[in-house]
Amino acid sequence: MQRRSFIKNTSLTLGALALLSKSSLASFLADPAYNIKMLTDTIGVFTESGGTILFMLGKKGTVVVDSQFPASAKHCIDEIMKKTKKPFELLVNTHHHGDHTAGNIAFKGLVKNVVAHKNSKINQEAVAIKNKAEDKQLYPDTVFDTTWSKKLKGEKLTLTYLGAGHTNGDSFVHFEKANIVHVGDLVFNRRHPFVDRTAGANMAQWITTLEAGTNKYSDTTKYVCGHAGTGYEIVITKTDILLFRDYLGNVLKLAKESMAQGMSKADFLKLKEIPGSPEWKGDGITRPLEAAWDELIAANGKM
Repeated sequence: MQRRSFIKNTSLTLGALALLSKSSLASFLADPAYNIKMLTDTIGVFTESGGTILFMLGKKGTVVVDSQFPASAKHCIDEIMKKTKKPFELLVNTHHHGDHTAGNIAFKGLVKNVVAHKNSKINQEAVAIKNKAEDKQLYPDTVFDTTWSKKLKGEKLTLTYLGAGHTNGDSFVHFEKANIVHVGDLVFNRRHPFVDRTAGANMAQWITTLEAGTNKYSDTTKYVCGHAGTGYEIVITKTDILLFRDYLGNVLKLAKESMAQGMSKADFLKLKEIPGSPEWKGDGITRPLEAAWDELIAANGKM
């Protein structure tokens, strides 16, 4: 929205705009909310609202990982169809949250199969029933327990579940030849995460899951995460993942130390920074603080 702000605040620009034709003015004001960045000749990321979408323009069909919301999913579909006439072969959900699956419905009648971890489907169904939104869902028709693979022409796609983290149904989605892994919301790059304890999230296990994931892939693997803080990228490295692992450990450490000092939960939730992880700042800190506190209380049998 920088161009619109510039127009509003610069009288000279308003004068200059008067000289533009209607079509030129429309083009100047057209500030797309969405963006596509190609990582290879055939694999790219789409960002608009919600979790990052990763897609592959396959030789026989297109593979899409996550779907954001219905409107943004439609934008993604439209942009992909400008690049290829191949059908949509597969839609993958990294986990069940609405900013990653609500857009599934836009693929109804377009995609052959939808795949996710079995817990992701269970969670998606439970949330839809609770919110009376079952008619707005396109559920996975293919689920797996620990691993699932599909050979694609010129590529192999492998989904792996390595344990609870952000939820109890988060997948690592690996395009093996390109060596690109979508980690969904298993990583929030320099942004305070949502920790969905109602869907089996566990911060201590999350640390172990991330370590297992980085050990599974090579040092040259390129990762795509679901969300990033302002000024940071959604295309990340192993180093970024391990820094987020350390952040989770620092949150748990802070909660444990605060409890030992006799701090109340109410006062704990007023804290504004995570010692040892200064790059994670801003809004949303209460989410991991509360999750860490509740997790430690539950682990000690006090809940």
